[in-house]
Amino acid sequence: MEEKVTESKFKFPTEVVELPSKGLIYPKDNPLSSGKLEMKYMTAKEEDILTNTNYINKGIVLDKLLESLIVSKINYNDIITGDKNALLIAARVLGYGKDYEFSYGGEKLSVDLTTLEDKNLNSKDLMEEGVNEFEFSLPSSKTTITFKLLTHGDEKSIDRELQGLKKIRKDIIPEATTRLKYTITSIDGDREKKAIREFVDNYLLARDARSLREEIRRISPDVELKYYGDDVEEAITIPVDLTFFWPDARV
Repeated sequence: MEEKVTESKFKFPTEVVELPSKGLIYPKDNPLSSGKLEMKYMTAKEEDILTNTNYINKGIVLDKLLESLIVSKINYNDIITGDKNALLIAARVLGYGKDYEFSYGGEKLSVDLTTLEDKNLNSKDLMEEGVNEFEFSLPSSKTTITFKLLTHGDEKSIDRELQGLKKIRKDIIPEATTRLKYTITSIDGDREKKAIREFVDNYLLARDARSLREEIRRISPDVELKYYGDDVEEAITIPVDLTFFWPDARV
C-alpha cells in the first residue's frame, strides 16, 4: 500500500529582518553575511518560553525566545549584540504589535517600535569586510590595538569567567577589564592572549580604556532604543526585559 504524505495546513507566517551590521562583519560563508534573517511570528510555544522559570532565573529567557523564533539556519553564538537588539524589537512587533507602553518616573509612556531607527555599521570603519575587527590608536599611550564587537558566544564566555572569579574572589569582580580582554584582539600586532591579558591588567591607562569604550560605542551597529517624546526633557532609554514582551510577566 502506498503511503500518502500530507502537508499540514498550518504554516507559520514569517518576516525578513534587516540587521544593523548589514552583515558586513560576518565571514562570507556565514549566513549572517546576507545582512538579513527570517523570523516567524510568536506563538503559544514562545509564551511558554517567556514564562519558563528556569530560563528566567538563568537570565537566558530572551535568548531562548530568539532561538525559537529565528527560521534562518545560523549559529546563534555568532550574532553580535547590536544585531540581537534588532531581532528583539522585531520579535516584539511580530508578537504583540508595534505599540509598547512602559513606566518611567511614575508615568506611563508609549512608543511606536517601528519608528526606532537602526544605527548601521559603517563599512569604512572595518579593517576588512567580512572580518569582525577594527583598529584604534590609544590616545595616551599611542599603542595601536585591534578589537572586535562581542558576539553572543563571547558574552557567554565572559559570564562563565566572571562566575568562576566570584567563587574564588571576595573582593571586586573585574567585569570591565574581563570584557576588554575578550574585546581586544591584538596589541601592536601581538595576538597572544597572554600578552593581551597582561596589557589590560598592567599597562592599559584608565583614560585609554575610556577612549576605547567610546570608540566601540561609536562604531557599534545597534538600534536606537531611545524615547524622544514631548513629555520628557531628554531622551529616555527604552527598557528591554521580560516585560518588554509580556507586560503582565512577573520575574
